[in-house]
Amino acid sequence: MLHDPALRILPCGDAAFTIEFGETVDPVLNARVLGLDDALALEALAGVHETIPTYRSLYVSYDPEILSFAALSTHLEQLAARTGPKPPSPRRWRVPVSYGGEFGFDLEEVAKGKNLTADEVVRRHVAGDYRVYMLGYMPGYAYLGGLDQSIATPRRNEPRLVTPAGAVMIGGVQAGIQCLEAPSGWHILGRTPMRSYHPHRDPLFLLEPGDAVRFYEVSLAEWHEMDKAAEAGERVAELIILSADQMAGGVA
Repeated sequence: MLHDPALRILPCGDAAFTIEFGETVDPVLNARVLGLDDALALEALAGVHETIPTYRSLYVSYDPEILSFAALSTHLEQLAARTGPKPPSPRRWRVPVSYGGEFGFDLEEVAKGKNLTADEVVRRHVAGDYRVYMLGYMPGYAYLGGLDQSIATPRRNEPRLVTPAGAVMIGGVQAGIQCLEAPSGWHILGRTPMRSYHPHRDPLFLLEPGDAVRFYEVSLAEWHEMDKAAEAGERVAELIILSADQMAGGVA
């Protein structure tokens, strides 16, 4: 019997499963996912190959010759019951974006659909406080919650086969940062020169689940200068680490 009636453990083939904490995009559920992920990593349990945290669930792959599904799922159920949500991250990112024009070719269409000006859509986008819920789809792709619902827009009816690296996008109630060129059905508002993933940089990934993100607008000239620096391995985005006192005081 599960300790938490909302908790579900679902097999994914014979060597993996997901442990679900709920069915909504919610920071509290996500914090529970990240808390369990950290707790399992600390255990360094023999036979566990990989864990992947998502909005509301944790994917766990394991070696069935070392661990049985019954034993591992029971252990994780018990671990989840005694593990609290991961505390808020002290990491705050300021991410530069050039909006509209050649970099944000869906901005005008989104604005028209919301009966807003393009400038107002940008204003509402940069005013948002975003949470990195998870990384997925491709290296460095950040799924963000916190989009102003007044500019939330359903995904495109016809996805593009190619969208550019650095695209800053919205899709439904989500926002996202796409690091590499790839297909997408999301609406592109602008581009960031930041490489959230860079194969020749330490660290490879900048953003982590639980981090906070704010966007700010830069000119095309500023974007191109930052892009050169980012390609050379510079971080470009500003990272602010809050102190314990600032965290306790609720600094955004």
